[in-house]
Amino acid sequence: MTQKLWGGRFSKETAASVAAFTTSLDVDSRLYAQDIAGSIAHARMLARQEIIPSEDARAIVIGLGQVYRELEENGPSGDFEDIHSLVESRLTAAIGPAAGRLHTARSRNDQVALDLRLYARAASIRFVEAIAVLQDSLLRRASEHLDTLLPGYTHMQRAQPVRLAHHLLAYVEMLQRDLERMQDGLKRINVMPLGSGALAGSPYPLDRAYVAELLSFPAISTNSLDAVSDRDFAVEHMAAMALVAVHCSRFAEELVLWCTQELGFAEMDDAHATGSSIMPQKKNPDVAELIRGRTGRVVGALVDLLTTLKGLPLAYNRDLQEDKQAYFRALDTSLPAVQLLSEVVEGITFNTEAMSAAADDALLTATDLADHLVTLGMPFREAHHVVGRVVSFCITERRTLRDLTPSDLGRFAAMLETSPPNLTARASADAREVPGGTGKAAVEKALLSSAERLQKTRAWLLEQQARSVSVATLLELPWS
Repeated sequence: MTQKLWGGRFSKETAASVAAFTTSLDVDSRLYAQDIAGSIAHARMLARQEIIPSEDARAIVIGLGQVYRELEENGPSGDFEDIHSLVESRLTAAIGPAAGRLHTARSRNDQVALDLRLYARAASIRFVEAIAVLQDSLLRRASEHLDTLLPGYTHMQRAQPVRLAHHLLAYVEMLQRDLERMQDGLKRINVMPLGSGALAGSPYPLDRAYVAELLSFPAISTNSLDAVSDRDFAVEHMAAMALVAVHCSRFAEELVLWCTQELGFAEMDDAHATGSSIMPQKKNPDVAELIRGRTGRVVGALVDLLTTLKGLPLAYNRDLQEDKQAYFRALDTSLPAVQLLSEVVEGITFNTEAMSAAADDALLTATDLADHLVTLGMPFREAHHVVGRVVSFCITERRTLRDLTPSDLGRFAAMLETSPPNLTARASADAREVPGGTGKAAVEKALLSSAERLQKTRAWLLEQQARSVSVATLLELPWS
């Protein structure tokens, strides 16, 4: 049986079966640093507001520092309901009855909301950093392949020639949206809930703004009922993680296809591939396949939390204990995938000859032939129909567009006999110089723009690092 830490209302100890069913320590133990940081800020505020004696507050802060160092060294363990009861128990063992003053004007409801926000803030920043590293890897590989052509696909059918750099930059754009979602989500994460109590606020003269300042929160919650039951910020971050995972999965799927012998566009570095237990010749892109496969976990975790929240009345309900399991599952699955994908991008070898040979498929320039007719004055719909007849002829006669002489083309449109087109893959790609297109100058501009954005992200990360709060910095603050 487990002794209740706060059990004066009860005449029996908690049944072992109930304790085992309700404990969350195995999940929320990773919040110990956030729990201690919030407790230090709370204790300092209580003393500043003369709600508890300053000597007790100092003892509490010193004791919390001791508990933190012990947990850093040995990790959380023991027979406790959650990380909050573990920290309070350890603090009581360290400093005695004064520890009982720490929970003045605080509930586990606003305490855990604070802990998760502190954790999510740091995780969001780590995620932005990981995305930036992946973008950097993609940009460097893209800059190496400005002149490499490959087929662009729609419906998994060869469509038009594009630059490999342009293809890789498509993922840089996806990741940029992911990154900006993470940054924007911090506005909702960065709201300080402590002081909301169990649900109704506090009768004590709290200085919530001071606690927010100590913990580097730019805003405080404006409704106590909402503050203790809100997990929108976690849902939003998980939704952003799910999209990152989906984008990584899409790229992983392309890598799997590119590494097939049928396409042969790429080869995984040996460090990022595995062999077969029975077929010695196999080189399997398992990392890419697992990134693709584990995306379901992240999406599932998001649905898990949304489903938990959908039926909850105000304010706090014990169901909310399940938020962290889903949140950590999403984070622990998606963040390593982003980090590992950076390594894969760095190590992969692109088979430029195979890509170029595939891009040289003359049918990929059929649209260019239609565009050429348009420049000669033919309406596009008519040009589309004419080129369709030309393509049908080529397929029937087993010829390519480039095999056709001006005289052959003139059978379908007389103007082509006197003004034949240039139907090479490179001419096709080079012609598309609109902003966002695959023309060389357009791609060079996109590379430069993406590099400039990456520099801004790095500057943003430095700003976040400068604003970061740790247990160590909170312990070292002078007493006011």
